[in-house]
Amino acid sequence: GPKVTYVPPPPPDDEQAIFARYQTGMNFDKYDENVVEVSGLDPPAALMSFADTNICHTLTVNITKAGYSKPTPVQKYSIPIILAGRDLMACAQTGSGKTAAFLVPVVAQMMRDGVTASSFKEQQEPECIITAPTRELVNQIFLEARKFVYGTCIRPVVIYGGTQTDYSIRQIKLGCNILCATPGRLLDIIGRGKIGLHNVKYLVLDEADRMLDMGFGADMKKLVSFPDMPQKDKRQTLMFSATFPEEVQRLAAEFLKTDFLFVVVGHVGGACSDVQQNILQVSQYFKRDKLIEILHSIGNERTLVFVDTKKKADFIACFLCQENIPATSIHGDREQREREIALRDFRSGKCPVLVATSVAARGLDIESVQHVINFDLPSTIEEYVHRIGRTGRCGNTGKAVGFFDNNSDGHLAQPLVKVLSD
Repeated sequence: GPKVTYVPPPPPDDEQAIFARYQTGMNFDKYDENVVEVSGLDPPAALMSFADTNICHTLTVNITKAGYSKPTPVQKYSIPIILAGRDLMACAQTGSGKTAAFLVPVVAQMMRDGVTASSFKEQQEPECIITAPTRELVNQIFLEARKFVYGTCIRPVVIYGGTQTDYSIRQIKLGCNILCATPGRLLDIIGRGKIGLHNVKYLVLDEADRMLDMGFGADMKKLVSFPDMPQKDKRQTLMFSATFPEEVQRLAAEFLKTDFLFVVVGHVGGACSDVQQNILQVSQYFKRDKLIEILHSIGNERTLVFVDTKKKADFIACFLCQENIPATSIHGDREQREREIALRDFRSGKCPVLVATSVAARGLDIESVQHVINFDLPSTIEEYVHRIGRTGRCGNTGKAVGFFDNNSDGHLAQPLVKVLSD
């Protein structure tokens, strides 16, 4: 393809923009009703409030500024485990605070131990590497990291594909303690000798089941087998996701110390209880009519529509625009600039409908997405759980509608019934 020249605009760096956040919903306190199970030997006691941790004052102030008033269950259990130096696999429903559950303790330990990166070194040696499956998600984790490190000398950097490689290298050279990266760009930059791994103390896999499966499993194996990457007993490995199929749990154990802990909030792979799920039987030929009918009935509320192919994402977005419903699309074949504009238009409400492939299914945290419509249901139940989790986040409520066509979705009927009845 043509040489990529795109350089993303720098994120705003005034304090108000860094700490921008959205409101928790009325069901936020209900998270505490979830049953939490911790498997493994000698887990540390759970944390009842952020004030209970022995973390430095600057971080405590940043936690408050970022709007974290009390820890959610995944934070209560994960933070002390990570602070105790233990490896962790954690599974909790979408929108329940997993990003802060790993960032807060990692930043706390980096502040306690001091960091070594200096700017303009040809090869930077980050203490923490966080990797996730999509560009939008690693960028979101980076923006969250900026909140917790505000006013400290810890420098987070984000790198991802679709942008100019030289731009990524320049960002790293300015100093890099926490590196948020998609797997492809990460391996590329390590291969170019711009990142040294021997200083890595924390390796975080967000959306860990996706990072270990067919998509990125080989990349993750390559990452941990670089000669200068500390062996698993010399680093802390942390894995987070809303879904953890059993075969992935077995794969994950290869990356973790033998005494790792497994935290499960609620059911493993359970759907978010704040999302009202409706399944409609709609044959392929009537899906478009049904979509228009639903979108007309919900007016201007922010809606994410999932389809199964990149072509269809563009086609449905165009179709909706012709029907006077402002829509845009996001998928892996759109240029990075276009992906970022689409997301910005959706966040701002300029285009209240975003038509997407599974590239937008995981981790994306967009305020006031009231509806998720599965125009095409995904091939796995895990993907379904992630998709509908783009709404009903942080104690807010949301609605999800799935179009079920027996010819194409029959394989999903049984697991769907289980998720719905749970």
